[in-house]
Amino acid sequence: MDACTLGDLLDVIGGPSVRLRTAPATGLTAPVTEALLYDAHAPLPHTPGALLLAVGVRAAAAGPLVRAAAGAGMTGLVVRGEGGPVGEAEAYGIALLSVDEDTAWHHVHLLLASAIGARPVSSSGHGDLFALADAIAAATGGATAVEDPRQRILAYSTVPGQPVDEDRRQGILGLQVPGSPENSEQYRVLFAASGAVRLPALREGDLPRLAVAVRAGGETLGSVWVVDDGTLAPDAEDTLTQGASTAALLLLRARAAQELARHQNSDLLRRLLDGTADASTAGPRLGLEGAVRVAAFVLDAASLPDAEQTGLRLLDVVRLQCEARYGRHACVLVDGVVYALLPAPEERAGERHRRLAEDIVARAGQALRVPVRAALGEVVAGLGEVTGSRADADLVLRVLGPGLPVATVDEVRARVTLLRLTEVLGERRELSAGAWRRVLAYDAEHGTDYARTLVSWFDAGCDMAGAAKLLAVHPNTCRYRLKQAQQHVGIDLDDPDERLVLWLQLRTLAGLRGATS
Repeated sequence: MDACTLGDLLDVIGGPSVRLRTAPATGLTAPVTEALLYDAHAPLPHTPGALLLAVGVRAAAAGPLVRAAAGAGMTGLVVRGEGGPVGEAEAYGIALLSVDEDTAWHHVHLLLASAIGARPVSSSGHGDLFALADAIAAATGGATAVEDPRQRILAYSTVPGQPVDEDRRQGILGLQVPGSPENSEQYRVLFAASGAVRLPALREGDLPRLAVAVRAGGETLGSVWVVDDGTLAPDAEDTLTQGASTAALLLLRARAAQELARHQNSDLLRRLLDGTADASTAGPRLGLEGAVRVAAFVLDAASLPDAEQTGLRLLDVVRLQCEARYGRHACVLVDGVVYALLPAPEERAGERHRRLAEDIVARAGQALRVPVRAALGEVVAGLGEVTGSRADADLVLRVLGPGLPVATVDEVRARVTLLRLTEVLGERRELSAGAWRRVLAYDAEHGTDYARTLVSWFDAGCDMAGAAKLLAVHPNTCRYRLKQAQQHVGIDLDDPDERLVLWLQLRTLAGLRGATS
């Protein structure tokens, strides 16, 4: 198991919960081994890598604890409240962290201890199941496999010399039990039984099985199977039943570890998206290196009676589809939008991303009975640029509609650029002021159509015939309107700069388009 580092810890619980005031001399790669509560009546133990919680010591008076913690080889000190001995911590080369003044120390200790000890022992979370399978195989005398409820093989024994058949070989090769009507019937019998059952061979050349369901409470977590060549130990059924109890504990523990890891990765992704996570340490935790892009998915409905629950179901659909294609994957729901980070290792990754987005939109729309839209931000070089790709995706979501439920930022670049220009122009008084307001006011007061005429002329490249065609009028009518607009409103259409600014403001701030464009 890799050692937990300070960077890992901050990725999991950093931010509002625990704040880093100053890093240790060795940086965020400093190991963190445990969290210790300070006891003023006991000597400080020598515990390299520990974080010392300054229980009963005010932050402003914690300078001596810094020196003591450094002398004990500890990685850092945790104080409660603002202030604290930052200078001393920097001088002694240890980390100084702080929590809110009103936070209970026992809560801080539990939070830190859980985060430090929550690192999985293997990528699958099922390392101990292989040891259990070997133990059952050795005790019963038959090759053993542990499966989940979907008949996926989670672990199998490797005890040499035990007989196996083709069904077991194929299952281990694909980590999936080969499907057949006969297999389905055996699983029905197994899951209906209250204990271990003996099942006959399904085909010529195969061997019988001794199997038991793995349960916790009323939930079926999987099953354990032993190949029976006729030489199993006399107490094989009892051994298998006991093994199923152990398997239930291991599966529940693995599930808890996976859920914790999923929660931690989602929180890390959330902080990556808003730019508050350290991208250099986030990559290994999320299993992402190199180019990535942000995909965003949202329900296309003005209001839903159960919008929050439907949003969580959308998150499940997105996560499932991403994991099916990319393996372990972080997705997060933020303000009604589901975000996913998609790896982009090769040039053709964009095609795969679009197909994935289209597939999710179709599947989610069918499952949730609500239209779904998907936006793909620009591909960026690494996790340090994720905020930019997220901003792209957010803009794309705003220009999607029923006729365009899925798009990449490049496909709608003109639309999102105009949308962003509209926001920038509207935010600044000096950019939103100008002749465009006078044109609209004159039209409103006198019933003229100067604004639409101007936009059509601009859209036609200042070509009178083209503008007249857009307006469905004679070119002389168009020419007359433009001349009147200059006289009554006070605009100079001979100035290319004024033409450009007026066109941008009418197109963005007024939202006008050419008459038939």
